[in-house]
Amino acid sequence: MLPLENRTVLITGGTGSIGQILVQRLLSGVLGLPRKITIFSRDETKQHAMRQEYALRQRALSETSAMNPLELLDFRIGDIRDFRSIAAALRDVDVVFNTAALKQVPTCEYFPAQAVLTNILGVDNIVRAIHELRLPIETVVGLSTDKACKPVNVMGMTKAIQERIFTEANLDSPSTRFVCVRYGNVLASRGSVIPVFHEQIRHGGPLTITTAEMTRFLISMTQAVDTLCAALCHARPGEIYVPRIGSARMVDLARVLIGPRPIEIALTGIRPGEKVHEILVSEEECHRTVERGYYYAILPNLPELRDNAPIKAALTNEYSSADELMTLEQLCQLLAENQLLVDDVPAFVDPTSKREAVAA
Repeated sequence: MLPLENRTVLITGGTGSIGQILVQRLLSGVLGLPRKITIFSRDETKQHAMRQEYALRQRALSETSAMNPLELLDFRIGDIRDFRSIAAALRDVDVVFNTAALKQVPTCEYFPAQAVLTNILGVDNIVRAIHELRLPIETVVGLSTDKACKPVNVMGMTKAIQERIFTEANLDSPSTRFVCVRYGNVLASRGSVIPVFHEQIRHGGPLTITTAEMTRFLISMTQAVDTLCAALCHARPGEIYVPRIGSARMVDLARVLIGPRPIEIALTGIRPGEKVHEILVSEEECHRTVERGYYYAILPNLPELRDNAPIKAALTNEYSSADELMTLEQLCQLLAENQLLVDDVPAFVDPTSKREAVAA
């Protein structure tokens, strides 16, 4: 039986970039068609826009599709920071995807208490509700980030604690499976660098880069949702699923997007809480990381959640964005496949010019 067939699914932060792509995936029925999908978030404007989008889509497809997505979608205003709110939303749910988060690194640096409220206390509210109310939830999938690995910023620190909260929850509520996914920068997600670069290109530049050495893991929205689905289908209690993805220098990403346009790249200096390189698996986690097809699975740090079988470690060193960087050609192909190249050249730009400058 498919894992979501006739199941009730709750997506916290469901109006976010990943949440919306995840909803599309679930409605496709590839994991089984859910009985209900609840979009749980605190932004009524985004919920209204999402509801309207599906209403328009249904009218357009009414003659060719027998399934009305609005019959499956349930929009619920709420906040994981509020225990009563999330506890009520969790009733009669089979599977939870927790995509709600404060995820902007500078914002979390300037408002760390707010990051704690969402990324830690909100997660604890989910776990507490399941445990205290003895809710028969089958699986909770938490969305983490490479910044949770050897964290130096508030966002990463709070996400690292989220991972540990979900891991330990398997001991307190053993009838529910708690797992996580961890990946890098999602291409063109809300607040990511590519939409910023697009806007800077349309205004004639410059494209702002913090430092020429900075590298980042890059993953498409489709790959990110693939990882969530893989963890749902295959992860064991307490495991963290990590996709095997490419990385690139941010200055190379900027050059590919600029193309032949005479637009400069300006270096602005590292922002509060930023790393030069990100890490998806640390040297401490290497010895308990195994291969699962396209993914690495980091086994739980708590021995009670692991069996006694010998571990064949998949890595001998940390998995860093500084390793095996994509070439300009590979970056161009990745962006083209995800329709992220800028095709419209502003009238004031000479497309035959090849000038490129890096401001010191």
